[in-house]
Amino acid sequence: MSVEQVTEKANGLHWSKSSYSGSDGGDCVEVAAGLDAVYVRDSKAAGGGPVLRVGRDGWAAFVALTAG
Repeated sequence: MSVEQVTEKANGLHWSKSSYSGSDGGDCVEVAAGLDAVYVRDSKAAGGGPVLRVGRDGWAAFVALTAG
């Protein structure tokens, strides 16, 4: 898996998505790292859907649990 940069820049955030989402969007999420939080959204609703804000400590714990 790799990460590709999404060209859209919304609210000063650079959104990225997994290469597994495919070229047509697919069923995936996009993430953007802010100064104090990580933001997650549905790639199908990019730019217009809800955004989940997760604190950096919470995101680190989530990644640690899913990485192994």
